Amino acid sequence: MKAVTIKELKAELSHCSTNEMIDLILHLSKFKKENKELLTYSLFESADEDGYINRIKMEIDNQFDMLNTNNYIYIKKGIRKILKGIKIQIRYSKKKETEVELLLYFCAKMYNYHPSILVQHPVIQNIFNREINAVKKKIMLLHEDLQHDFNEELARIIEK
Repeated sequence: MKAVTIKELKAELSHCSTNEMIDLILHLSKFKKENKELLTYSLFESADEDGYINRIKMEIDNQFDMLNTNNYIYIKKGIRKILKGIKIQIRYSKKKETEVELLLYFCAKMYNYHPSILVQHPVIQNIFNREINAVKKKIMLLHEDLQHDFNEELARIIEK
């Protein structure tokens, strides 16, 4: 089955009643975990962006605490999994400030992780460098005041 365009979906949804719309949304949320997570963010967490960011930061802390440090391959896999989860959460928010703040937090956690994972493994170092470069580019798109604040935070992370 070929999916229709967003424009066609929007036109068709405009003809639906409230009850039909509720049924469609609930039906959609049953099929994929990401749909349910997006719906949860949109309904419950979008009004409190700071609370959303803090909740994600706590999840990041927990995931770094549970990271398997027996082998660098496991550390690398764990870090990629954490980063993938962060990027999914960022997609829900669609706010550049949230994206930069979460990625900076992730980079700070990587940099401060003990035993040091950046010095001894080039692949993990490349993940870190790639995210730092992405954050730098994203900071440039923000308002000047936010740019200054985030650049200071980035400098603190890198200079430690």
